Amino acid sequence: MRQIDLSDRGLTRLLPATYHKPPALRGLVDTDDELAILAGIEGMTSGRLTAEAGRNPHLDPRELAWQRRQGDLRIYGDSHVNAAFTYTRAGGNRFNDATRGAWYCAWDVLVSVSEVAYHRTRELGFAGSYHDSARYVELLADFIGNFDDLTGMPDHPALDPDPALGYPAGQALAQDLRRAGSRGLVYPSVRAPAPGGNCLVCFEPHAIQNVRPGASWELTWDGSPHYVVRALA
Repeated sequence: MRQIDLSDRGLTRLLPATYHKPPALRGLVDTDDELAILAGIEGMTSGRLTAEAGRNPHLDPRELAWQRRQGDLRIYGDSHVNAAFTYTRAGGNRFNDATRGAWYCAWDVLVSVSEVAYHRTRELGFAGSYHDSARYVELLADFIGNFDDLTGMPDHPALDPDPALGYPAGQALAQDLRRAGSRGLVYPSVRAPAPGGNCLVCFEPHAIQNVRPGASWELTWDGSPHYVVRALA
């Protein structure tokens, strides 16, 4: 497998907009002190906070991003980076298993839309109802350095569109690459319509730079697996 040097800005990861809403517990209390107590209780079951406290056996807390400040301003995005590695899907994703997450993003926002829409459509199919609306927020990040490149190997088993086949192969590949010190992997999107585009999965939190919010998007399903995409801002 070849390697390439990246120096690219503004790769897009889409995050459900519900994660940007005010704390759900705020309406249950009258003061900030009471909110802090409830937040502490909630944090006992937070995968991110557990990992940051060194209680995740699959993540060394020294790998994670930590809150930094520039002057009087806290630098945005560290909690989002850590959440990507500490909250995982049962069974994992294409290039990470259920024990450790990864940061997935793409150069083209519509490729990211296709990727998240595939998973949401699949979930709606399991539920037996294609009626839904979901809002996503862009997280933009920059990447500099050497990354592995799978784009010249479109027939690699890790790119099989069937998750039952592609995911085990991709997770095994990612594990081997991480053991060899890889920062991450560039690969052709499996879900974006042809000609599609490329995605990046980053294996290491510290390789994700300058995270900032971008535009918002709304995806709507109205009774069928076909969805409508609308840019909100």
